[in-house]
Amino acid sequence: MKNPTSRFSDRVDNYIKYRPSYPPQVLEHLKSVCGLTADSLIADIGSGTGILSRMFLDNQNDVYAVEPNAEMRGAAEIFFKDIPHFHSINATAEETHLTADSFDFIIAGQAFHWFDRRLTKTEFQRILKPQGWVVLIWNERKIESTPFLVAYEEMLLEFATDYQEINHTNISPAEFAEFFDPHPIRNYSIPNSQTFDFPALKGRLLSSSYSPHQEDPRYGKIMKRLREIFDVNESKGTVAFEYDTNLFYGHLK
Repeated sequence: MKNPTSRFSDRVDNYIKYRPSYPPQVLEHLKSVCGLTADSLIADIGSGTGILSRMFLDNQNDVYAVEPNAEMRGAAEIFFKDIPHFHSINATAEETHLTADSFDFIIAGQAFHWFDRRLTKTEFQRILKPQGWVVLIWNERKIESTPFLVAYEEMLLEFATDYQEINHTNISPAEFAEFFDPHPIRNYSIPNSQTFDFPALKGRLLSSSYSPHQEDPRYGKIMKRLREIFDVNESKGTVAFEYDTNLFYGHLK
């Protein structure tokens, strides 16, 4: 498997433009259930280009964004350069370089499946305040709700490079429970969606680390198939991705 730290380096532009944001109900839920306030100190681990950080920055939280990939981290630093409560950290989930017993919330959006879970749990326990929260979030694309999404999933299974190996849904409920053990794990799901014309749909595909590069023989085949399934399924020039935004959260100490 390609090094997780570097596999998004050449996909940053498409990642910024075409990856989904998170619905505002995420903040509402964390406020009502976990006591999130504007004063809560946030560690965003595997923060990438800052898609999840942005939500908490808009809530006036101080956010320490930990990201080992230079290109993705640099994109976030440019975007948030005028926001003083954004702090960019060149580090990993397993060794964040953050201060011990300091953070009210540790968040990770579309990232936890890349972490070494044993080392990460130890590090999260180190930096988290007593009764602090760990919140793991994914926008999980539905794969059977529409004919387009069924065809898109079939396309990935046929042509994507290592889609099945790195899919975050490979993490089992038992593995989630083990990470939070002995504390209970909670979950919450929110509907989310994106609408694409064909150029945006192409960009969305190319933002994924498992999408073949242009020099890969599969690149022409997957682009041909993408065009075909778009033409069959488009309505008024667009198709839709439907997601469940899934939160898995709990205490670690």
